[in-house]
Amino acid sequence: MNIRIGNGYDIHRLVADRPLILGGVEIAHEMGLLGHSDADVLTHAIMDAMLGALSLGDIGHYFPPTEPQWAGADSLVLLSQVQTLVQDKGWRVGNIDSVVVAERPKLKPHIAAMRDRLAGVLKLNPDQIGVKATTNEKLGPVGREEGIAAYAVVLLVGN
Repeated sequence: MNIRIGNGYDIHRLVADRPLILGGVEIAHEMGLLGHSDADVLTHAIMDAMLGALSLGDIGHYFPPTEPQWAGADSLVLLSQVQTLVQDKGWRVGNIDSVVVAERPKLKPHIAAMRDRLAGVLKLNPDQIGVKATTNEKLGPVGREEGIAAYAVVLLVGN
């Protein structure tokens, strides 16, 4: 069996007057993530892990922030494009494990919806996608609520 593992990481600054979108789910919060696209750190970390598993670079290579066409882009649309690239190379996602690091808001009530949205785009069963949430125990920029970070690991299986 051919398998590849990739890991991904992303962090974005929290700012006023932006929606908070994680795993394709808009979450009620007084602040949102700043970025050229919708700044969905969870989806970005997953995409980077998928690309990294095949040594294809990172999302900045495919969706550069200097390109106006990606301004405000829905990260789930970008994820679908990365999925197509991975499939065209002869691979499929076996499973994903991820963690979102945020002091607030509490993410547990939204995890099932995130898994469902990601699974829908990737054509996976929700049980193939692990999404966990933790705090940074008030340490560093995430602990000071300056931003939200996400980590992801993806297992790709050769077709």
